[in-house]
Amino acid sequence: MTVRGGRGARELRVPVRGGELAVSHWPGAGEPVVALHGITANGRAFGALAEALDVPLHAPDLRGRAGSAGLPGPYGLGTHVEDVLALLDHLGLERAVLVGHSMGAFTAALAAARHPDRIAGAVLVDGGVGFPAPEGTDIDGLLEAVIGPAMRRLSMTFPDREAYRAFFREHPALGPHWCDAVREQVDRDLVGREPALRSSCVLDAVRADGADVLADPEVLGAVRAASAAVPLVLLWAERGMLDEPQGLYDEQRLAAAGLGPRGDVGGVDVRCVPGANHYSVILTPGATGAIRAALRDLAS
Repeated sequence: MTVRGGRGARELRVPVRGGELAVSHWPGAGEPVVALHGITANGRAFGALAEALDVPLHAPDLRGRAGSAGLPGPYGLGTHVEDVLALLDHLGLERAVLVGHSMGAFTAALAAARHPDRIAGAVLVDGGVGFPAPEGTDIDGLLEAVIGPAMRRLSMTFPDREAYRAFFREHPALGPHWCDAVREQVDRDLVGREPALRSSCVLDAVRADGADVLADPEVLGAVRAASAAVPLVLLWAERGMLDEPQGLYDEQRLAAAGLGPRGDVGGVDVRCVPGANHYSVILTPGATGAIRAALRDLAS
C-alpha cells in the first residue's frame, strides 16, 4: 500500500520481521538511494536532501521510531541491517547505495561490511567511525552526555504540538536551521494525546542501538571491514552536536582512527563539510550539495 505524504513524499509499508517497516519515499529518476537516520530521528529527516537530489530516495523509520515504533525487538544495528535488506528485496534492488547520518552511518557501514554484495557504496555523514567507550560505562549516562536534548526528550511530555516544535526550535544546532523538513520530522515523531504528547522513540531501541555504537566491536570495526570491498565516503561536520566549534570528528581524531591522508584505510574518501554542525549537515544547501557530490562520485 502507498499513502501520499507531504512535500512529495510517499509512505511505503515494507514487510519485515514482526510487522511492517514505514518508509518515506521521494520519487526521482535513476538509481535509488536508501537513507538511514540518526538515533532519535525518523525518515523525514532527509526531506531537504531529497529536494537536493534527482534520484529516488527511500528513508525508513528505523525499528523503534515513528511509523516503525510498533515493531518488536530485539533491537540493535544488526536488526536495522536486516530491515534494510528487506527493503532492498521489497524494491527489487540487487544492490543500492546507502546514505547514513549519525547512527545511520554506523548502520550503513555495518550493512556494507556484512553484505558487500548488496551495498554498492555508502556515504557516511558525521558518523560511522566510533571510539570505544571505557569498559563498564553506563550507556544511558553516556548517551545523555553525547546527544543531550535528544535523549532527555524521550522521558518528557508536551501539552501540544507547538510546544514540541518549540523544544526543537530552542536547540542551538537545529533551531537556526528550522525548515519544513525539520518540522515534518518533528511532527512525525509525536505520539499520544494532549496534554501528554511524547516522542515515538522506544527507549529500549535507543539504548540497544546506542550500546552497539559505543561498545560493539563489530560495529566499531565496520568501516575498516567494509572499506576493503565497498567504496565509502565519510563527510564530517566541522561543528558539533550543540553547534560548538569542536565537532564529533577532526583531522587528528580521524587520523588516530586510521583515516585521512596518513591513514591506512584506503577505501574511505574523507571530506570535511565546513561550517556545518551535526544536524545542519543534512539540511543546508551547502551540506546537501556535498552529499550529492559524494553520491555522484560513488556512481562514477
